[in-house]
Amino acid sequence: MISVLRRISASASTSPFLKLMNNSPPPPPSRRLVALAQQLRLYKPPPDFEDAEEQRIEETAGKVVSQVGFPESATPMARDPGRFTPKRAAVLICLFEGDDGELRVILTKRSSGLSTHSGEVSLPGGKAEEGDKDDGDTATREAKEEIGLDPSLVNVVTILEPFLSKHLLRVMPVIGILTDKKSFKPIPNPAEVEAVFDAPLEMFIKDENRSDEEREWLGNKYIIHFFDYKVGNKKYLIWGLTAGILIRAASVVYQRPPAFLEQNPKFRVPRMVNEDTVMP
Repeated sequence: MISVLRRISASASTSPFLKLMNNSPPPPPSRRLVALAQQLRLYKPPPDFEDAEEQRIEETAGKVVSQVGFPESATPMARDPGRFTPKRAAVLICLFEGDDGELRVILTKRSSGLSTHSGEVSLPGGKAEEGDKDDGDTATREAKEEIGLDPSLVNVVTILEPFLSKHLLRVMPVIGILTDKKSFKPIPNPAEVEAVFDAPLEMFIKDENRSDEEREWLGNKYIIHFFDYKVGNKKYLIWGLTAGILIRAASVVYQRPPAFLEQNPKFRVPRMVNEDTVMP
């Protein structure tokens, strides 16, 4: 009897019908995701920040000003590439629909063994490599390396304005849409990622579970935002560059400003940098 059941089971697993079911195409995107993709493809980031007086002061003072993840337009970039050429990186803001229809974003907790930003919450991403065709390619490649997200599952729809990180990386926020969440089975790279989770995107323009810290440098005040998020019995703190990028992404997606003051300063940048330069 047992041998008969085994034969039946083996026969069923190799049947053409089941194979067809296993290889069936993913479900079509919802109307909301289609509309969102159309909306975001029309998005145009603000023009580069230009202010002759700021550049004149920068050339005179040559100061390095502290910041933790603000839009590059708030940080006047020198036009002479010999003076300031930040390395390029990209992060993936991967959006999908949750069970209740809300938009959610995939996040990671960095490995505690990393030399920089260990244990912090971040978006999948990293530095551009020579073989990358564009920022979308960088972001999706890094997401595959970090969390096993197949680039073919992600529909890249737009790129937000660049952010300048504390370590002087020009970070390009790439928004992609994941229409078939069930096809994504996270495989964290233990050398880089400790955990993969997701959070509601709208949280980043609400004033709930948020705190902030005002700082000042050379008489210029600015605010760093902190968001507390809990999944089951795990608590995550989302702040700095990641929080700044998600505030901007949520503002663009929901087409409304946050319910709190962002207060991004107009920072100057260093005249000359090297690989050891870090904004204090």
